[in-house]
Amino acid sequence: MKKLLAMFLSLGLVLSGCSSNPKHLPVVSVAQLVSHPSLNLIRDNFKKEMKKKGYEDGKNIIFHYADASGQVANLNSIINQFEDQQSDVIVAIATPTAQMAARAAKETPVVFSAVSDPVGAQLVRDIKHPGGNITGTSDEVQVDQILELAKEITPDMKTVGFLYNASETNSVSNLQKAKAYCKAHGLNLIEGTGKDITELTTSASVLTQKVDVILAPNDNTVASAMQSLSKTCIEAGIPFYVGADSMVKDGGLATVGIDYAQLGKETADMVVDILHGKKAGDIPVKVYKKDLYIYVNKKTLHALGLTLPESIQNNKKLQLMGED
Repeated sequence: MKKLLAMFLSLGLVLSGCSSNPKHLPVVSVAQLVSHPSLNLIRDNFKKEMKKKGYEDGKNIIFHYADASGQVANLNSIINQFEDQQSDVIVAIATPTAQMAARAAKETPVVFSAVSDPVGAQLVRDIKHPGGNITGTSDEVQVDQILELAKEITPDMKTVGFLYNASETNSVSNLQKAKAYCKAHGLNLIEGTGKDITELTTSASVLTQKVDVILAPNDNTVASAMQSLSKTCIEAGIPFYVGADSMVKDGGLATVGIDYAQLGKETADMVVDILHGKKAGDIPVKVYKKDLYIYVNKKTLHALGLTLPESIQNNKKLQLMGED
């Protein structure tokens, strides 16, 4: 055990949960690529929902939690460790984690969460009929709806900057959607990429000189850099539209999207179904496309000198964030 702990510390991983299982309790292992508000909200609400359903760690179930500290290379070690711990279900939060789990966990059912494009990420063949040993919940970004919102708040926009990490499959998928929308609506699109906070901040700074607004999907790297990126955009006077409510909370101007707490609850429902004998591949992937919320950061809105149209102010789905 000491050698195992030393290995995980050397990899910079965060691993928690019971390590022994003398009672042969069911084991559920949860992995996430990085710690940031959206992913943490999923994890925390998954924990709460499992407890509501009567599952208590160490009493009638064993939970393992691991965080790869933003290093994709660490995910393989985490999933292999979960396999060694004879996990009954692996919960993989975010696309890179899900892809690694799908490859490495050959016999263990996988439930993913916060995967924007499960088919494009080659996790499932079909949303309604996943097949194999995997299913999950999707935070598919409704790019069209976000850009429609942007047109309402910033109607004079002509050029959109798209900020993302090109190595994230979900972000590349959203880029294609943004390109299609811009082409159909006579808008220009300029890309800005980066693989870490420094590169993304530099790209954002360059984009602010060329575009009217910037859009970033629910990109894990972007989400981790939101404080720096939102500051850059606000100082340049450029509205920054994002792909998740937590990114709005961290300074982004606005988005149209789901409540990430719901993803955690839905993920728990799927895990319980599997523990009760249902096959993962028979459970349809849950995708949220209707009854989405409009999230707006009041502080950012006022810092940019913008006001919300009455149509948005009167929308029952409007959620205001940030202190003014």
